[in-house]
Amino acid sequence: MIVVVVLMALVAVALVAGAHYYIWRRLVRDTTAAGGTARRTGTAVIILLPVLTFAGVGMGRGDVPFSLKQIFGWPAYMWLATLLYLLLALLVGEAVRPLLSRVLDRRAATAAGAAGGTGGTATATAPAEEPVTVGAATGSTAPPAPGTDTAEVSPATPAADPSRRLFVSRVVGGAAAAAALATVGYGTANVLRGPSVKRVTVPLAKLPRAAHGYRIAVVSDIHLGPLLGRAHAQRVVDTINSTNPDLVAIVGDMVDGTVADLGPAAEPLAQLAARHGSYFVTGNHEYFGDAAEWVDLVRELGVHPLENARVEIAGFDLAGVNDLAGEEEGQGPDFKKALDGRDPARASVLLAHQPVVIHDAVKHGIDLQLSGHTHGGQMWPVNYIAQASNPTLAGLEQYGDTALYVTRGAGAWGPPVRVGAPSDVTVVQLASRQA
Repeated sequence: MIVVVVLMALVAVALVAGAHYYIWRRLVRDTTAAGGTARRTGTAVIILLPVLTFAGVGMGRGDVPFSLKQIFGWPAYMWLATLLYLLLALLVGEAVRPLLSRVLDRRAATAAGAAGGTGGTATATAPAEEPVTVGAATGSTAPPAPGTDTAEVSPATPAADPSRRLFVSRVVGGAAAAAALATVGYGTANVLRGPSVKRVTVPLAKLPRAAHGYRIAVVSDIHLGPLLGRAHAQRVVDTINSTNPDLVAIVGDMVDGTVADLGPAAEPLAQLAARHGSYFVTGNHEYFGDAAEWVDLVRELGVHPLENARVEIAGFDLAGVNDLAGEEEGQGPDFKKALDGRDPARASVLLAHQPVVIHDAVKHGIDLQLSGHTHGGQMWPVNYIAQASNPTLAGLEQYGDTALYVTRGAGAWGPPVRVGAPSDVTVVQLASRQA
């Protein structure tokens, strides 16, 4: 096992080093003069950034003061997001680079041809002058060396002009950097302005007419941590309360850290207002710290934890199961315990952090499962990886007689950046087919 971990670490380091070397070539070496201040500065920055990133990410999981996690976390994770989009932009630039070079070469050749034609006309009428030749490296003119055959001297080939290559490199590199920074800036704004509200209606065959229109505010993946703190929690709570829900369901990954560090950041959850209260199930990130402490804290904040448990709400049963990550501590999902004694004639709604447990929900006759975990992919093109490892990436889908709704979550993990997957709080409105 240790050997596998070491090999994976070496592969990760090699990939990161290769990515940074490629960026250095395109953004520093190809755009600056050798030995100049700009190249030395750019080289130093490219060396510093991966070191800073490894330090920041390592501190996030290490036993270091929380203030250091905050200080190093922002630049580390922001560079990770920038690195992704900078690489993608530069790869697109590889296709643009030869096209731009050809356009410039043709323009230069056309201009050189026109200048040559004009010069030929002039020499036919002007007094004879000492012949000159064009310097291949500098483009300057100088008298021909003794013995030079002036008939074979031609203008320098446009493609060999180093100033033109430098221009192309700077244009492509600058455009790639601008595109990456703009994308990351947009994605960061998507997170920091808080989640939007989505609404979806889910018909349930067993739901009585009296419960028709019941509204559950579903929120997941708030990810309170070194980067997203109390202000973020307050934005999420305000968004939820603005929907005036009948019930609030927090389906895991509320935090990234310990109660000692993040307890104050979670305090706004005490302001959640719903007619039938707020409920919570653990996600995999709760087990990165001490899940039991977080369960105790949310209870103190007035949120009801459902640890493989069930409660009867007006018109349906609400059940919750622990996250799969709890299996290592003997606290994994237990459907039998959560659903024991349930009347199968009643409609059932299950809170489960990971969508992948939908197959267990189908086996146990659950009518609706509410999940998160995927972030909707969070940052394109990472969504393709998330989609491959989850039955549903985001939204509502049907599995047999069981409906599954997956929210994209209200926060972000790692870089506080969302591209193509904006955060949300979803109001799931239950509909009775008897209404």
